[in-house]
Amino acid sequence: MFDLRPVGYVIGMLVAALGATMFFPLLIDYASGTGHWPAFLESAIVTMVIGGSIALACANGLRDHLSIQQTFLLTAGVWLALPFFGALPFLFGATQSSMVDAIFEATSALTTTGSTVFEGLEHLPRGLLFWRGMMQWFGGIGIIIVAMVFLPELRVGGMQVFRTEAFDTFGKILPRAAEIASQISVAYFGLTVACALSYLVIGLEPFDAVTHAMTTLATGGMANYDHSFAEFPPATEYVASLFMLAAALPFVRYVQLLAGSARPLLQDIQIRVFLATAAVFVMVIALWQIAFSPGSLEQSFRQALFNVVSILTGTGFASEDYGSWGAFPVATFFFMGLVGGCAGSTACSIKVFRYQLLFSAIRAQIRRIHSPHGVFFVRYGGRRVGDGVLSSVMAFFVLFIVSLGVIAVLLALTGLDFITSVSGAATAIANIGPGLGPIIGPAGNFAPLNDTAKWILVAAMLIGRLELLTVYVLFTRGFWRG
Repeated sequence: MFDLRPVGYVIGMLVAALGATMFFPLLIDYASGTGHWPAFLESAIVTMVIGGSIALACANGLRDHLSIQQTFLLTAGVWLALPFFGALPFLFGATQSSMVDAIFEATSALTTTGSTVFEGLEHLPRGLLFWRGMMQWFGGIGIIIVAMVFLPELRVGGMQVFRTEAFDTFGKILPRAAEIASQISVAYFGLTVACALSYLVIGLEPFDAVTHAMTTLATGGMANYDHSFAEFPPATEYVASLFMLAAALPFVRYVQLLAGSARPLLQDIQIRVFLATAAVFVMVIALWQIAFSPGSLEQSFRQALFNVVSILTGTGFASEDYGSWGAFPVATFFFMGLVGGCAGSTACSIKVFRYQLLFSAIRAQIRRIHSPHGVFFVRYGGRRVGDGVLSSVMAFFVLFIVSLGVIAVLLALTGLDFITSVSGAATAIANIGPGLGPIIGPAGNFAPLNDTAKWILVAAMLIGRLELLTVYVLFTRGFWRG
């Protein structure tokens, strides 16, 4: 019989822990005198009581290891449960959100998508703004753990190619996850502190510096202002670009760097290709801006750098309405968002390593056609890639494209126009943040969408954040029989 107790125990503990963290925004609201702190107190009590009760009820089923089925269910269950409880401060608080808006905002935060349904952000209680940033920060480190511990073992989307770098965790997922999380947390926290201090140095007030540091390192993109980074000094864009790029690199390399080994960071082919891709996109958009924008050379380069890095990493900050830059930049931004950062980072979307494997497989196939008697292998980082990894990557690409199409059609059926439907589907399943067009573009938000469209986008954000296959496998008969 399928034992749900180990899964329930972990989910219950994480829910209770999420409730405990609500006391941080509670204190901020209390100190700011907005009178909003009771909403966090109520939310914290409800969340901790329910989470603790679930954990206690399932404690007698705790095991040292999880089966494959339990691991799949745990991975999906955590990301389903946390947004529900993370939405409570929005329901009880000053926003007086509807259920769908509260869950949309919490899901967008925890999946580090960065889309928002709230308007007048600068007028919200500071506790709510800090809570959005905290959820993104938690989601960022959660994504790294899932990518380094769970997905390689579950052979999802070709992630098993990184299994040796996740310290061989099969059969020992819970203990090893705690060990890896502690090592990553040092690097993650250190980069966040460095980012916050950098923001302080260039003139941001402490609250904005800390909140935006959390959303920057999470590549989440939720800002404290409707106009995002347009509210800050221009130098802020350079700092944000640097740390968004840092957050899009594999965090295992930072762990190795802290251990005294810089060579893996410098020689990682995924990092090289990602940085080269970012440089090419920045150069192309900067040249376009120089040719067609009335601004200075520095302004054109800065705007190109910041907005390209923001979309490429899936952060979603904006300093300009790049939707008004012309058809070419808009089309480039759309496809750029489908590239993403490196595996094992907080960045989202398809990921660079999958494109590397795809192009390597295409190159090998072309060589086989040209030389049918030759023997050609696909290699990644100097290692031969097995057929299982390639099949997993190809399945991911097919499912991603099909899912994007299905979500776009469903959004269109709710009455949305073509651009909003397609870009909304892409930004949700790739966890990017802003879409395209006058409604959900960088100058708009998701508030005008109907409730059905918002529920569809909530599902898409979760599916995309969990790398598609982790969710889809739960709907197969064989999974529950296994």
